[in-house]
This record gives sequence, C-alpha cells and structure tokens, in this order.
Amino acid sequence: MTFFKNILILLWRIWFYTLMGLPLVVLFPILLVLSARERWYPQFFVMTRFWAKLILYGTGFFPKVKKEVEIDRSKSYMFVANHTSMADIMLMLYCVKNPFVFVGKKELAKIPVFGFFYKRTCILVDRSSPKSRKEVFERAQLRLQAGTSICIFPEGGVPDDESIVLDQFKDGAFRLAIDHQIPILPLTFLDNKKRFSYTFFSGSPGKMRALIHAEIPTKGLHLEDKKALKDKTHQTILQTLESRI
Repeated sequence: MTFFKNILILLWRIWFYTLMGLPLVVLFPILLVLSARERWYPQFFVMTRFWAKLILYGTGFFPKVKKEVEIDRSKSYMFVANHTSMADIMLMLYCVKNPFVFVGKKELAKIPVFGFFYKRTCILVDRSSPKSRKEVFERAQLRLQAGTSICIFPEGGVPDDESIVLDQFKDGAFRLAIDHQIPILPLTFLDNKKRFSYTFFSGSPGKMRALIHAEIPTKGLHLEDKKALKDKTHQTILQTLESRI
C-alpha cells in the first residue's frame, strides 16, 4: 500500500513542478519583457500572481485567507511569514496584491526556468557572504524608495527538523523595516508543512489556511528596538501556529 501511495505522491509532485515551469515557458517572451525594467515590475507582479493561483489550484490546494486587517494598497510593507514549503512562495503571492519583491536564498536561482526569472526580479542573498548581505540592503532600499514592498521569510530557510514549529528569526527584515519606517505585516501559513513539505514522499491536496495579521508599526523606532520588534513578530506567528494547528 505504501509503495502505491508513494507512486501517487511522486506523480503529484512532478505535476506541481510541471505547473511551476510550463506557464513560465509559454509566457516567456512576455515575462522577459516585463522583467527587463523595474518600472514594469507591477505588471510582472500581476502575471506572477496568476502563475501562483494556477499552481495552487492546479495542484489541488484550496487557499482560505482570513484577515485581521485590510492591506493598504497605497503603502509599502515588510511582509513576513513562517517558512516550511516551496508552496509558501505561491501562497504569499495569492494573499498579497501589493507589488513586492522576495528576498531569498540564491540557491533557488538554480531551478530551471523559475530560477531565471527569480534571479532577474528578486533580491538574492548568500548568507555566508557579508558582502552579499550588504548588497541585499542596498537593493532593498532602492525597491522601497520606488514604493515596492519587500517579502522576507525571516527564519532564513526551512529547518531540517520538521518538528520545529517556528525557528528563530534573523534580523534583516526588521532592520530594513526600521531603517525605512515601514510596518511589518506578518502572515501565518497554517497548513503548508502538512500539504507540501520538503520531505519528498509526503503531503496531499487540501485546504491551505493563511491568516493576515494586523500590521506592526515601526514609526519612531530605532535600531536598538530591533530585537523587541523581531520578538513581537515571532510571538504573533508562533502563538497562531500553536493555537490553530
């Protein structure tokens, strides 16, 4: 029975990655043009939201989003969420209509087709390189000055130990938010680990719940407030995970 179950999971996961790549191949000329200039990024972002919905629904995931607050379309935010799955990228794009750019690990740029556009439009970081981390801040500042929001998964990666509910947060998102006086907007993804974790022979179609929390203001904060801001954000997401899973 386990053998046949694993075969089904294998085919299902292959289908997920096919859905990731095929629309990007079909739309390649349009996406190539829209990703060529930063001023065209809002139009590129609309296309990526369509891509994300196609993957989620096509793989059998059904997003259910609850909001503690409506996101102000005229503001820039620092969007943060817990990170347990490749599907986190798609669910974030599904939840948020404000154009934003991901700050993420450079290894994702190696994924065929997806990696090409990821490298062109996202801010890549090599966490082993202090120079890379400095460049991330410089590029993020340019994006924020242009009115684009930023999205960071502040755990800095997916923990190898899947029993960890929420790993410790890195400082980067909170330093940037304070530097630019933009609010933190936390999201909690409740089902992504169960639905599509990095354990290959696991997961299933089904509901994907997300909660958009009230924003956490940074106006008037200074860098010495960074730890308190980080801890408050961590507690917001952790308490939701512990109470609703």
